[in-house]
Amino acid sequence: MNILLTSVGRRAYIIDYLRDIYKDLGLIGNIVATNSDINTTAMSVADKAFESPLIYDEEYIPFLLEICKNEKIDILISLFDIDLMILAKNKSRLEALGVKVIVSNEDVINICNDKFEMLKYLEKINLPVPETYLDLDKALEYADFHKKTYILKPRWGVGSLSIFEAENKKELEVLYEKAKRSIQKSYLRFESNSDMNRAILIQEKIKGDEFGLDIFNDLKGENLSVTVKRKYAMRSGETDIAEVAKNSDLKTVGKKIAKSLSHIGNLDMDILLSDGKAYIIDMNARFGGGYPFTHNAGVNELEAIIRLCSGMELNDLSVKKYGCFAKEITMVELK
Repeated sequence: MNILLTSVGRRAYIIDYLRDIYKDLGLIGNIVATNSDINTTAMSVADKAFESPLIYDEEYIPFLLEICKNEKIDILISLFDIDLMILAKNKSRLEALGVKVIVSNEDVINICNDKFEMLKYLEKINLPVPETYLDLDKALEYADFHKKTYILKPRWGVGSLSIFEAENKKELEVLYEKAKRSIQKSYLRFESNSDMNRAILIQEKIKGDEFGLDIFNDLKGENLSVTVKRKYAMRSGETDIAEVAKNSDLKTVGKKIAKSLSHIGNLDMDILLSDGKAYIIDMNARFGGGYPFTHNAGVNELEAIIRLCSGMELNDLSVKKYGCFAKEITMVELK
């Protein structure tokens, strides 16, 4: 079995997890990685690594098709939000080569990638959302800075890029322009350029305990597991320290999203719990930076994907170990 990880970045741990699964299941094959920057940790530890064109380059999909054909890829998993829509639009072309593409449909990707569409979706299914503005003028007119502060974040955002906090209207105006400049200097510009004047969300800052959910569905969109983690420390938009915890209320929220959205594979979700309300502040239709906590608690979603794609009996996806986990920084020699 050969697995392709696209936009693999620094997620070398995914490759380590897959190698353990190969060993346990007696599988033979390569773990292939692609990334537009070849100098990343995951590219250095993959069995084979190929430097890709940028995601929005017209050669990106032909490049992936060639990799899938030449390397006899069985399963493709993307690890980057920006990658997902391109893959969703070209899923049939990849599947024609016999590749199982673990990417949800375009509607699901749009809801997750476009944070304004996400808010509209959450309101539609009667889940609470923060006070939010898409237009600066309306925010300046209606935002209540006497009682609240407001977060500025990209409508098509990833991680903690271009996020700012305004405590008054003057700061809001200045930081709004700064956010626009910041977006234009990053890869967030590709999607944001479609509507730069409505590319920044101005959102009430919710104060509360932060949780992450890994919501795992099968290839037909049926829910198989929801793992709840309470976050204690973050770094560059990713979870550094978290506790895999029992929380039936948040698990119910996760199952509601799973049933409504019918995504496939993993959905990474961030929640702020405030005054008894669960505010979903982000959803990503992929494995996120919080997945290692789920995996180390015994919920092996990667093995489940392999088993689902191979017609094998599904593994147990219940939590085996509740408790607190922390990521470690290690050194890797780049090839």
